[in-house]
Amino acid sequence: MNEIRRDLSPAILLGKADHTKLNELAIAGLDRMPELADRLLGELDRARVVEDKKVPEDVARMGSRVTYRTNDDKEVSVILVYPADANIDEGKVSVMTPIGTALIGLRKGQSITWRDRADRRHMLTVLDVEASVSAE
Repeated sequence: MNEIRRDLSPAILLGKADHTKLNELAIAGLDRMPELADRLLGELDRARVVEDKKVPEDVARMGSRVTYRTNDDKEVSVILVYPADANIDEGKVSVMTPIGTALIGLRKGQSITWRDRADRRHMLTVLDVEASVSAE
């Protein structure tokens, strides 16, 4: 695995509905999962928030299928979901995980660094985003 020496925090974009729901989720999670909730709140704070209809198709939002490449050159495809819908066997990743928090709001072609639960730094690059059928 390549060592990642600096953090990448690209501009992210969220629709108002996702931003509101994710903010409520993160605040509710502060007691049970403070580190993850704090990470999500940090991403929400730096996001540019727009009307839902103005979120481009290639932006990762709730319900999107996101295909990305890891710094190990592995290609992964996941669906971003709320914690209650997470199922790793079905490729459904919770936004309240380090990888889910890293993906939300990214566009095709963007790269970001993120830290796993053991605080190891990783990098990913978004290769493709398929908007959710219900994300209208």
